[in-house]
Amino acid sequence: MAQTIGRLSATKVASIRVPGYFADGGNLYFRIAPGGTRGWIFRFTMAGRTRDMGLGSYPQIGLAAARELAAGARRLVKEGIDPIERRHAERAAQRVAKAKSLTFDECAREYIKTHEAAWDNAKHRAQWDSTIAAYASPVFGKLPVSEIDDGLVYRALEPIWHAKPETASRVRGRIESILDWARAHGYRSGENPARWKGHLEYKFPATSKIRRVKHHAALPYAEIGAFMAGLGERADIAARALALTILTAARSGEALRATWSEIDLEAKNWTVPPERMKASKEHRVPLNGAAMAILKELHENRINDFVFPGGRIGRPLSDMALLMLLRRMDRDDITVHGFRSTFRDWAAERTNFPREVAEMALAHSISNAVEAAYRRGDLFDKRRRLMEAWAEYCARASTRVAVVPLRGREMHWHAHGR
Repeated sequence: MAQTIGRLSATKVASIRVPGYFADGGNLYFRIAPGGTRGWIFRFTMAGRTRDMGLGSYPQIGLAAARELAAGARRLVKEGIDPIERRHAERAAQRVAKAKSLTFDECAREYIKTHEAAWDNAKHRAQWDSTIAAYASPVFGKLPVSEIDDGLVYRALEPIWHAKPETASRVRGRIESILDWARAHGYRSGENPARWKGHLEYKFPATSKIRRVKHHAALPYAEIGAFMAGLGERADIAARALALTILTAARSGEALRATWSEIDLEAKNWTVPPERMKASKEHRVPLNGAAMAILKELHENRINDFVFPGGRIGRPLSDMALLMLLRRMDRDDITVHGFRSTFRDWAAERTNFPREVAEMALAHSISNAVEAAYRRGDLFDKRRRLMEAWAEYCARASTRVAVVPLRGREMHWHAHGR
């Protein structure tokens, strides 16, 4: 064998132009295909079967490198190991290692993408995104999913288990589902550290035993003018989204996922479709002057059909953007949903509008069956007058504050901060 190795030289290899196999010795061949492709082949026989193993293209793999690769393959053959099968096994192991390096956040995105079609509405998807981003990602989102263990799950849940038991329970279940998905796809192994039965039930008290009825923290209506003035001083689209949500007394999901096809600027109406309403019924919203000013500004700078486009292409602004806005304003003491209570308290204590007009403005379901049967209309004209009065009240403390304009078509870049 030693006498047959080294037949070729680098100069000769470079000069060969005709198709064929050219032996260097030691089972190594330089091959030129009929189409002109050049490369290296290691030819060996095992169990009576002759096989060709590609060692790489020329000139990316030179003669010296090809000889080293062939020498390694010869050693495997001598040991009774098929070098092609060994390479397949090594590449498979690399693929498995790469798969196991997927982060928890990457797995969460894939899980949501796979399952969101079966969820009832976009709000459910938004809740998954926001809770994972708020509570799981900061602790272990960037870590490989295969490394998520009991201690990490405990660190994510412990700060909110007593303070926000219902949220904590949902987060735990979502983490468990994502880790189960990762295990089913071979990205991790072993028991699920987020499982409740037989595991976390011994570390945390059941949320049913600590859950308390807690209303959404609301801003006192006497402070709404100053708060709206602060919003007007901010140039990001999240501030516009929150302002419109407040001025229309809408739920955040209704406002954030609003599209221009729902808005009638000429009639000053906004029609929210049933699938985005809590009661699954279409809801008409009268747009007061302040809301119209916001919408006209946004319409001039629109980039797609979403009134409030998010940072991701084809997606609206997320609920997390409003939460982060409140944090930047140092208002962790209130919630976005709480502004509906602010509106309701103001309507009850500072106006003479009938209760049913305010309830209809909030799109509350009618619990009384008799009342529901007799109330046919939606009190739209009365609600328009109510919402104009609300806008006037919200503007009282902000009459001397200049509203910062959005930065043209760059507005969607400011969804998460100034």
